[in-house]
Amino acid sequence: MKASALPSGDVARTRFRALRESVELYADQRVIAILFLGFASGLPLMLVAGTLSTWLREAEVSRSAIGLFAFVFAPYTFKFAWAPLMDRLPLPPLTTWLGRRRGWMLAAQLGLMASIWGLGRTDPASDIYVVAAMALAVAFFSASQDVVIDAYRVESLPERKLGAGAGVIVLGYRVGMFVATWGALRLADAADWSVAYTVMAALVGVGMVTALLVPEPPGSDFARPAGGRGFQAWLASAVIEPFGDFFRRHGVHVAVVILVLISVFKASDVLLTLLANPFYIDMGFTKAQIADVTKLFGVWMTVAGGLVGGVVVFRLGILKAMVLAAVLMAGSNLMFAVLTWSGPQLPVFIATIAIENLSSGIGTAVFVAFLSALCNIHYTAVQYALLTSFMQLFGKFVIVPSSGFYADAVGWMWFFVTSTVFALPAIALVLWLVRHGPEIKVARPETPADGA
Repeated sequence: MKASALPSGDVARTRFRALRESVELYADQRVIAILFLGFASGLPLMLVAGTLSTWLREAEVSRSAIGLFAFVFAPYTFKFAWAPLMDRLPLPPLTTWLGRRRGWMLAAQLGLMASIWGLGRTDPASDIYVVAAMALAVAFFSASQDVVIDAYRVESLPERKLGAGAGVIVLGYRVGMFVATWGALRLADAADWSVAYTVMAALVGVGMVTALLVPEPPGSDFARPAGGRGFQAWLASAVIEPFGDFFRRHGVHVAVVILVLISVFKASDVLLTLLANPFYIDMGFTKAQIADVTKLFGVWMTVAGGLVGGVVVFRLGILKAMVLAAVLMAGSNLMFAVLTWSGPQLPVFIATIAIENLSSGIGTAVFVAFLSALCNIHYTAVQYALLTSFMQLFGKFVIVPSSGFYADAVGWMWFFVTSTVFALPAIALVLWLVRHGPEIKVARPETPADGA
């Protein structure tokens, strides 16, 4: 019976129960822990991105040299190469004391804290190569931390709360990025860059304390390879089997469709990666307006979108939520076309950022839940690292580099209007999976961690 056909009291109780269930998703202690781990994951990224580039430019490093710092992000793309080591090898005494996931997590965080502190002690004006080396170290330990945090999140949460976990990790991640940009810049302005990076290094302690307090996921003991001892047995267990499991579980045909979908799902969204700020400048907005609207206001709209995305996954299921998210992300680009037509009108700018960041937050949370559900819990670290690396290849090395040429060719108005078309392949592939693919759910052991 539909809610509208129920007596008014029953309708109210049904709606209250639905609201209570949505709130309870985020009240789970495991979900709350992932919020803090999301903060730890988001903090380092901007310290080697926008914040570092500001420091470099202030030190009069050339724009061409700053551009070459894009290679610092290589660890984020290729983290799947060492994910098998973190997934299968013990690291005494930390893994003996804390377990597989928490031990490796704490090791990565110790390296991250030291490398951020070290980066703050460099001098871009005198030795740019030392700066690059320390920034690469930060990116390496940051990507390594992400490998373990993603595995911990998938293994710790029951399937029905993966959407909530995705929502809060987006929230924590964005707060971490905000602290590493606005907070670090404020500290550098009030004191100096060394103080700013020292404080950021200390904030890695949020993730370390969380790693020490949370329980180790059930079944996280190091399993001996079925083929016995030796390097070949380890290679088969840690590297070959996770790849084979993904194709065996989904079937080659469906697995290929999934991989193509992963590579194009956020195509309409990533087009703006490098062009958003140049567009705002071209429209005539001041740097202060851009900072206030896109950072202070925009980040909270992204956070809200992430939390909504978690509820959407819970209510609709992953694949239906994927269709909705793809449509919303594509449609939000039309607001930029409206802004192009209106000119530098602050209310339109605010509305554009609200719609764009809200839809992007929903899309990110839904997509993270989808990637999580594709993993076999026995190979979480390797498979999730592989999927996220695969996700970045097409976007970072094809779509983003060509976006500027496309904007120059068609102009801002048609750039935004036609960008919606980039979402059609993703929508078509998700609809195909809805009709022909298997149910997307996490492959868990016979005795799951928690059915709640």
